[in-house]
Amino acid sequence: MQHAGFEAWCVGGAVRDALLGLAHLDWDLATSATPQQVRRLFKRTVPVGIEFGTIGVLDRDGRMHEVTTFRHDVQTDGRHAVVQFGASLDEDLARRDFTINAIAYDPIAKVLRDPFEGRGDLSRRLVRAVGTAEERMREDRLRALRAIRFAARFDFEIAPETWAAIVGSAPHLTRLSPERVKQELDKTMEQVRRPSVALTRWRESGAFASLIPALSTVSDAALQAVDALPLPVLAARPLRKPLRFAALFSACDGKDAEQALRALRFSNQDIATIASLVDRFRRFGEDLRVSLADGKVPTDAALRRLAASVGRLRVSAFLRLCVACWHPLTHEGDRVSQRRDTLRVYRRLMHIAFHDPIEIADLAIDGDDLRRAGVAAGPQLGRTLQRLIDAVIDDPSRNTTETLLAMALAHE
Repeated sequence: MQHAGFEAWCVGGAVRDALLGLAHLDWDLATSATPQQVRRLFKRTVPVGIEFGTIGVLDRDGRMHEVTTFRHDVQTDGRHAVVQFGASLDEDLARRDFTINAIAYDPIAKVLRDPFEGRGDLSRRLVRAVGTAEERMREDRLRALRAIRFAARFDFEIAPETWAAIVGSAPHLTRLSPERVKQELDKTMEQVRRPSVALTRWRESGAFASLIPALSTVSDAALQAVDALPLPVLAARPLRKPLRFAALFSACDGKDAEQALRALRFSNQDIATIASLVDRFRRFGEDLRVSLADGKVPTDAALRRLAASVGRLRVSAFLRLCVACWHPLTHEGDRVSQRRDTLRVYRRLMHIAFHDPIEIADLAIDGDDLRRAGVAAGPQLGRTLQRLIDAVIDDPSRNTTETLLAMALAHE
């Protein structure tokens, strides 16, 4: 682009992360060229946000980089801005959120442009708004949540005037779409090793009160439980992120958690998984903790009932949630013995879940067998099947065709 007579600078998170020594593949550019000029300069482009001056340019590896024309805001409603082109680089940087994101780099001339001392704030480990913090938050309410995430991700502090602006912005966060709020929570769970740092700031700033009232008084113990669960960075571990959310909602009623998740536009699958884990933890977690603390390992029958209620595919996640939520409540000296007993329960519960009959589908007979034996179709048949699986959970040796038919007909 510079060969064509236009300014072109690397900007945004990639520059920030490079200065922090972190890998970053998404290099975006700011340029003096208009969107139409950018499209003429490159063969493979995508108009990803042409009304805001952004064109996606595909490199030789097929990776897309956003190229955005220098701009400044003309009008904003707290989330969407009307922009005007023809600004200088410094004017473009002045409209950005935080000083650490308002640094530009020219890789050809090897020149760093840092008009707002962002590099100094990186050294000071500080998140500070560009210019007047209150104005930056008013321009885009999402910036309050982004500041909190950046500070937690990089283990930075938030500048006092920026924090005051975040607190002042909290009542206005309802202008954000549920999808944007969920996206920030997702990024926090995915990027931050200790999410409690960010989530505590959500609580203290009033963000939870405005956006997720069910979490407005979330306890320190619930936030510490989130920290006890690993980062969801492995595709082979798809339950890691739902588990972190289950820990966050662990002090809530299962139905309250479901309502909050639905309001945030979580997928139906995630809602079912998280709400179910929260509900089962609330129903069984405390009794199991007390039992293990007293050195009493549950019987196989009790573990079969637990596995039946939790569901065999969620047994492992349920126990991981329990251990995370128990961690802040367990004295350091008791953790070794609890970990040992929990491991014993985990092994037995996993074996039971996948080898013992705990679901109606595991019965040696089915509805067709019962109808042929004379059990009327309809609700009565369903109740009979439930009674039989309850009996088999208590004693798996009953799971034979002859025994189950005899038990079913004895009640007809």
